[in-house]
Amino acid sequence: MASTSAPSIYLQGNARKTSFPSSSSTRQFRTTLTFSFPPPLTKVIYVNSSSTAKYNEVIVDEEMDRIRRLQNGSDVRGVALEGEKGRTVDLTPPAVEAISESFGEWVINGLEKGRESVEEVRVSLGKDPRISGASLSAAVFAGLSRAGCLVFDMGLATTPACFMSTMLPPFAYDASIMMTASHLPYTRNGLKFFTRKGGLTSPEVEEICDKAALKYANRLTKVSTMLNCTLTRVDFMSTYAKHLRDIIKERVNHPLHYDTPLKGFQIIVNAGNGSGGFFTWDVLDKLGADTFGSLHLNPDGMFPNHIPNPEDKIAMALTRAAVLENSADLGIVFDTDVDRSGVVDNKGNPINGDKLIALMSAIVLREHPGTTIVTDARTSMALTKFITTRSGHHCLYRVGYRNVIDKGVHLNKDGIETHLMMETSGHGALKENYFLDDG
Repeated sequence: MASTSAPSIYLQGNARKTSFPSSSSTRQFRTTLTFSFPPPLTKVIYVNSSSTAKYNEVIVDEEMDRIRRLQNGSDVRGVALEGEKGRTVDLTPPAVEAISESFGEWVINGLEKGRESVEEVRVSLGKDPRISGASLSAAVFAGLSRAGCLVFDMGLATTPACFMSTMLPPFAYDASIMMTASHLPYTRNGLKFFTRKGGLTSPEVEEICDKAALKYANRLTKVSTMLNCTLTRVDFMSTYAKHLRDIIKERVNHPLHYDTPLKGFQIIVNAGNGSGGFFTWDVLDKLGADTFGSLHLNPDGMFPNHIPNPEDKIAMALTRAAVLENSADLGIVFDTDVDRSGVVDNKGNPINGDKLIALMSAIVLREHPGTTIVTDARTSMALTKFITTRSGHHCLYRVGYRNVIDKGVHLNKDGIETHLMMETSGHGALKENYFLDDG
């Protein structure tokens, strides 16, 4: 869009430093993944022969529905540990293995459609620090290996990093899985799926879960799985952190200290004991920023201090207090897997929801005058006025961050320049960053 076009509105349906793996090389090893699944409860039922087939159909349908119910839009989420009143564990290792195998097969089939032969399909796995991550990771490795994929273990990672592992050399995997349940309690866990085209859509995840449901139902009588699986452990996070540093150095382009453009700034990071601690010592510190006073950087899958959520009042209050106590210039709050963020300014004012969208809009409109900005329909008329008075165009769309991002992708395909897509929850994506949901 030209910058001279009239604005328009679209309305449519004491922090402890804990390092990531620091090895500069990959390490390959062969291991036998062995995990036992408890057999289903056995109940002797006497039925006549005419009702047996119908009874079996009901059992199979129930087991398949267990997998289908794990789908949560474009993600998979469920209860991975006991401890929630009124909820039973449904994200089990057998379920995760079946879903991962189906994802691996889906990736292979997609690649085969695009080229004649597929020799090696490479898939990475990252995870947040939840305590169920180790056992469920073994199930992911088993499922991907069963599908015929080569498996790469990134260890502790973030959701944006998992996608970028499909893009950045020398890694450039064919696909990636992030194991996380975002801001949900420690008892939950889940899976997010990526290819080089971006995050999978809800229909694609539904297709994968349907196939996984069949596998799961057919394997119900099996009580254990043994599979030889070659894993390669990789240190991708160091490469990803350098990627972020390079972007900041290039954009700031400081005339005096190019390599330390944040020198003189004090920035408080509240990682909420999730995966975001690396952003202090591997990004901000190396760019010259002072991050003294940052909070909850140590990964802890029990999340003992507060829910890792930019919308959480405790998280924002603690960050505000740290900013004021240290006279910092900025405070940043991440969710567990770092695809959402909130901000506190130097006076302790929280900047999230509409305010954070407005801040990002002002930056984007300065670089791309006249661009369209997509938000969810919960945003205020004040935000619309803020955008349109700066010659921007505001498209309000359905609630749900995938809906908002997908709308931006479609607008760009239709020739409508759209550089920012953002939801009030703190999810946001930029056209220049692969339309990646990135805090």
